[in-house]
Amino acid sequence: MPFVDLPTGARLFYEDVGQGEPLIAIHGFLGSGRVDLGNVIDWLSQDYRVLAPTIRGYGESEPKPRDYPPDFYHRDGRDVLAFMDALNIDRAHILGFSDGGEISLVCAGTQPERFQSVTAWGAVGYFGPAMRPFAQRMYPADWMTEDEKQRNGITDPNGLVLGWINAVKQMIDSGGDVSLSLAPNIACPLLLMLGREDHLNPEAYGRNFVERAPNGRMVMFDCAHPIHQQRWDEFQQVVGDFLRSAEAGV
Repeated sequence: MPFVDLPTGARLFYEDVGQGEPLIAIHGFLGSGRVDLGNVIDWLSQDYRVLAPTIRGYGESEPKPRDYPPDFYHRDGRDVLAFMDALNIDRAHILGFSDGGEISLVCAGTQPERFQSVTAWGAVGYFGPAMRPFAQRMYPADWMTEDEKQRNGITDPNGLVLGWINAVKQMIDSGGDVSLSLAPNIACPLLLMLGREDHLNPEAYGRNFVERAPNGRMVMFDCAHPIHQQRWDEFQQVVGDFLRSAEAGV
């Protein structure tokens, strides 16, 4: 698979599979396109050209070690937009899971003219006080697997997790706006999906986001964070219908 060097300072590894309209697929925390979204990529590449970059600092992408400044979602969003520029992709669908969902919302709110649709799950565009205790439970990093450490070149798991937690706490303390203020800019169809047991992403926060977007829709699933793993058949139905309607301009 190829790499691309970006003017933002990132060097991203990416997958490029399928043919048709371009669709950017963004993975979550400690993941990669293939690790987090393999089933999604294989499914959607039957109808779309799926481009799945590995976000800076994860997997084979650089620079390393991965860090978390307070604006890391926006930095990652700038990388994704530069990635599109580098591959001469003027307009695409964008889809993201977890942190990748947050990045997708940032991208669609920052350069809305470049997106035909945006699909996000496990993301709400706002880090409110209710998220604080769940973020803090990420430390210590004894939940991190050896595979995650090796794949991402992590030599200090606790330090990495503390960096993420501190960034999230700074976002909360500064008002919580990740991309909520950008929601009115998202002109394309927006699908936001949450699991009812996803306590890091409260339903109320998600509904607040879609109510601010001109063409937003929210769907709840009876599961936790990884909807595409825990409710695959329902996920395919909802996302497939959404993408088809976006293609048709409905």
